[in-house]
Amino acid sequence: MKPAETIAIVGQGIAGTLLAAELERQGAAFHVYDAGPVGAASAVSAGIINPVTGRRLARSWRIAELLPLARATYRELETRLGEPLWREMRVRRWFRDDRERRIFAERRESGELAPFLGAGESDGFWTEGAGHVNVPVLLAMTRRRWRERGCLTVGPVDPRELRQRHAMVILCTGAALAAAPVFTGVPWRLVGGELLTIAVPGLAENVILNRGIWVLPLGNGLAEVGATYAPDATEARPTAAGRMRLESEARDLLGQPFEVREHRAGLRLTLPDQRPVVGRNAADPGWGVLAGLGSKGASLAPWLARQWWNHLSEGVPFDPEVDVGRFGAPPSTSRIA
Repeated sequence: MKPAETIAIVGQGIAGTLLAAELERQGAAFHVYDAGPVGAASAVSAGIINPVTGRRLARSWRIAELLPLARATYRELETRLGEPLWREMRVRRWFRDDRERRIFAERRESGELAPFLGAGESDGFWTEGAGHVNVPVLLAMTRRRWRERGCLTVGPVDPRELRQRHAMVILCTGAALAAAPVFTGVPWRLVGGELLTIAVPGLAENVILNRGIWVLPLGNGLAEVGATYAPDATEARPTAAGRMRLESEARDLLGQPFEVREHRAGLRLTLPDQRPVVGRNAADPGWGVLAGLGSKGASLAPWLARQWWNHLSEGVPFDPEVDVGRFGAPPSTSRIA
């Protein structure tokens, strides 16, 4: 297939990877261009899918739709790549205060957290049906696969030059979009986040611990601790304050000593309405976007990638809650196929 007929994907974080994987699954021609992982949101992506989140103990947005597709997508990718990627998980959450106890009692009474609500206890509760995606393995294996097949280029790239060669360029560059000359009408926001990798023995490998922060067991005596939240951050830089907070809260949560093995940081791209962005540029439909996944990339990316395929192949409109047109431009209606 000629370059003009090949869909260019810029960025190989979890958004670009899932989009390319969907196009590959459908037999469409694509080429991924990736500048590298420095500062990428995927550097601090824990890959957790938690059906009940936040201080309000709310059911995660569209989780009943997102979770089955995510589970099926990652399991299919396991087969394709020959590596385990998906784990079924439970979440043990402790109440932080009496306010959370009252909210939990109300949510349990109303039934709105079903079928994810597990046993309630005096100091917290269990969430069932959570999942974990091994994001580093996913990115590394697809990177190797696509480089070997000649459909991934690593290094600096000018998307405007790509637009001269490709009929469709889809930007999945995360934080870099905030300064890009395309989709300038979108109110992008940057949020910094920091994680620790720790050595700690004895954790159940299918249980995520949560109380303000979370502790995710990785196996082999390792776990991740996260994450800090720094609105309006401008750079991906580990900080002493971030490490101090994570270490302190992890000590309180675990109640046992541990050793810090790694401390890393990244920038996430978010929107004021806490929804991702997908769609086409109204002035030039040859520009596309898939971004703003925030901390929910593992659950959102398969769904948004499937929307792109349905749009490209059959002209199906993007979901209006995530279409870039919600920020004032006309909805994305063009089709190439």
